[in-house]
Amino acid sequence: MGLAKPAKRQRPAGQPAPTLAPTPTLPRKRGREKSATWGGNGKTIGLRERKKQKTRESIQRTALRLFEKQGYEETTIEQIAAAVEISPSTFFNYFPTKEDVVLFDAYDPMAIQMFRELPKDEPLNVGLRRVLEMLAAAFERDEPAILARGRLFLEVPELRARAWDEVERTQLLIAQVLAERTGRRPDDFELRVTARVITAAMFEASLEWMRSKGRHGLVELSNRALDVVESGTRLGALAPAKARNRRQR
Repeated sequence: MGLAKPAKRQRPAGQPAPTLAPTPTLPRKRGREKSATWGGNGKTIGLRERKKQKTRESIQRTALRLFEKQGYEETTIEQIAAAVEISPSTFFNYFPTKEDVVLFDAYDPMAIQMFRELPKDEPLNVGLRRVLEMLAAAFERDEPAILARGRLFLEVPELRARAWDEVERTQLLIAQVLAERTGRRPDDFELRVTARVITAAMFEASLEWMRSKGRHGLVELSNRALDVVESGTRLGALAPAKARNRRQR
């Protein structure tokens, strides 16, 4: 979105490339028991990656606790690593920068998997709402951590800049899933517009939820955002605030 990316901290020489794809653990299906989790690209992974996932989550939980206690800028990677009882070099195996600890999000790939498992003849708007309902329990369970991340996104400039990269990544994921579902190419114009609108609606719902400090449910706000999308977002149909308030009484 025209915002410069902050410089990334370099990994120590000889360290392998970090694993960035969030990989939530999901209910197993009968049959192949080794493929119970999913990566950021929506592909199944095995036991080794599940263990990495648990370490990522432990690092993030610890980092968020330290950020809240002593401040984001004041907390160092060395302090996070020491609190998790790992070395700084091991930290870089999981996250290339301190910013990525906050950016790590398991919900996108979880939603992608759920959406892929829906009946292909189910309307898109119905499928999106079903996925939201399936994620509701996870959102409620993880609300304190999600809100803590949200506060950091709103308060730390470099995190706000990186958030746009994550929005773009999510939009590409949605476009790929829609392409699989419709048989269109991922670069199809209408498909890309649809993916962009969905992404923007979910992003705004998340921002509103963070700003309200969770006063309104995230699923509730996401459904309201989809209501706007389904209305066709016609500018001429937007009533002035006073008229809208009168109708809602």
